[in-house]
Amino acid sequence: MNESVKSVIKENQELYKQWLIDFCAIPSVAAQNRGMDESLKFLQHLFDTYVKEDIEFIPTGGYPVAYSHIKSKVPYTISFYNHYDVQPEDPIELWNTPPFEATEIDGKLYARGIADNKGNLIARLAAIHAMKQVNPELPINVKFIFEGEEEIGSVNLPAFAEKHADKIQSDGNIWEFGYRDADDRLQVSLGVKGMVYVELSVEVANTDLHSANATIIESPAWRLVWALSTLKDQNDRILIPGFYDDVIPPTEEEMSALSQYLYDEKANKEYLEISRFVNNLSGIDLKRKHLFEPTCNICGIDSGYKGEGSKTVLPHKAFAKLDFRLVPGQDPNKILQLLRNHLDEKGFKDIEMKVFGTEFAARTHPNELLAKAVIETITENTDVPPNIVPNTPGTGPMYDLCQRYGIPSVSFGVGNFASNNHAPNENIRLIDFYEHIELVADVVERFANKLQSEGVDSNYATN
Repeated sequence: MNESVKSVIKENQELYKQWLIDFCAIPSVAAQNRGMDESLKFLQHLFDTYVKEDIEFIPTGGYPVAYSHIKSKVPYTISFYNHYDVQPEDPIELWNTPPFEATEIDGKLYARGIADNKGNLIARLAAIHAMKQVNPELPINVKFIFEGEEEIGSVNLPAFAEKHADKIQSDGNIWEFGYRDADDRLQVSLGVKGMVYVELSVEVANTDLHSANATIIESPAWRLVWALSTLKDQNDRILIPGFYDDVIPPTEEEMSALSQYLYDEKANKEYLEISRFVNNLSGIDLKRKHLFEPTCNICGIDSGYKGEGSKTVLPHKAFAKLDFRLVPGQDPNKILQLLRNHLDEKGFKDIEMKVFGTEFAARTHPNELLAKAVIETITENTDVPPNIVPNTPGTGPMYDLCQRYGIPSVSFGVGNFASNNHAPNENIRLIDFYEHIELVADVVERFANKLQSEGVDSNYATN
């Protein structure tokens, strides 16, 4: 990478760390409307004071999207998607340090949102800052797109992208997340699964009753359990008719990439303290299921008395929250209709269904220039080669911001095998934070060079 940029990054490590500490001190919990305005003010401060570029806050149906377009003289653009909202800190009693006071212990920083997603956001902003210190004229146009609703399902991002398609257009996008495996390899992810998130609920009487009434009054808890049991069998096969009909099977090239994807079964089982995976799978079958197959998962279930001791009660309502992770070919709207039809045909028309979110699956071809730039950068600048993940098992709004508009997207970041995203004691290693700044600067320059040397048609937009 450019040695002058690398020197600037090293000189400014403490500054960049302080940016991160200050950002993590803001409890930007979108689900609870906490700290959102303060986050935007902090981003305004960074751009005004350090980046010396304009940033605008574009209204949506919810929280604004922070957007900046740093223009250069070349007809190519790289974009960065990140989010400034974080998960709630609950359960706070399981934190070893204050969740909104970034605390350094043994080379790690602990804070809510530091891995998901403020560490990545700040590192990428720092990389551009460092590049501009060496040469104010960047080798490529840079767009920052910072969302405020990722942790609540990105409910307004599709509409934002459609309304501002000119603003989001780029020749390649660096997506928000990224982690290291247990063996210290950086993951490079080329896609995400889609999702349907629903709540199923049923109510029988208008009040809880003495459990003696269970002889003659239907139990909503049992109704819900019986309904849930029709969705999936004990071999993890989803039983909704038509659910798998549109699944696009992995290609030979994707299966070849899957064989190269490293998944440390032993380390994961030890870390999670489990003895086996679903269906006792291992090897290529485990990896194929993990990355290329959809899921039906019960996220939570609730009914009746849950306190200390006993209470003989017949609850009058019950609910469960479910997510379905989807793969390419599956339309989340069609899946919703198939689920409703299935419940009705099984005699559960009384079960109500509330939809919390839908996402299409997204995948980028490994031969895209951005993917090549990222893989080459990590290979040449780290001690071990990257772990190429055809797509992560997780979900995000990648399709709505990227693939829908013909934009390839690649993920890599500051997280580690035990970053504890969405959990107490979320953390990153400082060494990974600093390295990511350097890697991003290298990717930006390398991608610009590849685009110019290949002479590809650009998706550049002037807005």
